[in-house]
This record gives sequence, C-alpha cells and structure tokens, in this order.
Amino acid sequence: MDTTLWFRRLTALFWLALTGLILLDALTAHRYRPEPPPIALGSGQAPSGGHCSGR
Repeated sequence: MDTTLWFRRLTALFWLALTGLILLDALTAHRYRPEPPPIALGSGQAPSGGHCSGR
C-alpha cells in the first residue's frame, strides 16, 4: 500500500471519528447548562465561580 494513500485514509478516518463524536455530544447534550459563562467581559454578570460551585 502506498504511504500517501494510507496517510489520507487515516486522516479521513480521524476527521470522521472526531466529527461523529462532536455530533454525538451535541445531540445528547441538554439544552440548559447551569454553569456560568467562562468569560463574561462587559456583560454585567458578577463572577460566581466555576462549573463545580454548585450554582
């Protein structure tokens, strides 16, 4: 097998797997996420801790 062909197939397999996992995560995620935004520059929101603060 030619190394260029092998590399292209491996690269395509990687991107297909990555895209599939992202789609799977997006389709199974809940619409409401209780954690605060990671960056709230100028939004008027006070920082309340990270996603594990219980709020």
